[in-house]
Amino acid sequence: MTIRLSQGFCALMFLAVLLPATSAQAGPSAERGEYLVRGPAGCGNCHTPLGPEGPVPGMEFAGRLVEDNPAFTAYAPNLTPAGPIGAWSDAELSRAIREGLRPDGSLIGPPMPFAMYRGLGDEDLQSIVMFLRTLEPVENMVPASSYRIPLPPAYGPAVESVTAPDAGVTAEYGAYLAGPVMHCMECHTPMGPQGPMLDTDLGRGGFAFVGPWGTSVASNLTPHETDGIGRYDDAELKAMITEGTRPDGSKMLPPMPYAYLAAMTPEDLDAVVLYLRSLPPLPSAK
Repeated sequence: MTIRLSQGFCALMFLAVLLPATSAQAGPSAERGEYLVRGPAGCGNCHTPLGPEGPVPGMEFAGRLVEDNPAFTAYAPNLTPAGPIGAWSDAELSRAIREGLRPDGSLIGPPMPFAMYRGLGDEDLQSIVMFLRTLEPVENMVPASSYRIPLPPAYGPAVESVTAPDAGVTAEYGAYLAGPVMHCMECHTPMGPQGPMLDTDLGRGGFAFVGPWGTSVASNLTPHETDGIGRYDDAELKAMITEGTRPDGSKMLPPMPYAYLAAMTPEDLDAVVLYLRSLPPLPSAK
């Protein structure tokens, strides 16, 4: 299965067809992988242990308990070479990230956002793997996740190749960032029986996250004038994304990875905002 991404995937984020590229993509690199992992992809938001003051020093990407609810107890694994991925090949690690399948064929369960990650471009995926290989080993034993809900045998057909859109301040590239890279659209889309309702309710918000902070509800990211981002100008929207601060000065709650999103380049942030402005305006989910 070969996936190509375009602006048209605002309805089905990872199943659209990309028009022929107009410029060459940069090759994969550990530097690009570091930017993605420590920036917009925000991998440490789940994979780095947290203490009272935030991420635990010296434990970056060493794994932690992410969520414990009636459906599952999910642990994010240790992503340093001291964890299980240290014994995996690059191809095996790439498949685990993009398709949720371990080398032994077992499925990685939620909340890993495979509906989005299946659309990661080949070069970005390679870059992420290259960066993870550069990490210093951190010893941290992380239990296996347990699921009290049935998991499918796979999240879809095997993904052979994905060509990402050309980087630039375009709604098309913003859709790629907000979808496969940042997975904003999974958390900010209501959940149905089969997962996020990307085809009918993209970006309407309403999903509740329960944690030490209390309960936070994903905001409506569509340009609806009263319920969504239509109420805000670009500067206000960017401050909410990267600083977690509303226009009235009030602070927004986790688990939005504000510190990671603050590492985005201005161009990438502009592309994301441009994409969000292009979504069909929808009232907030009830």
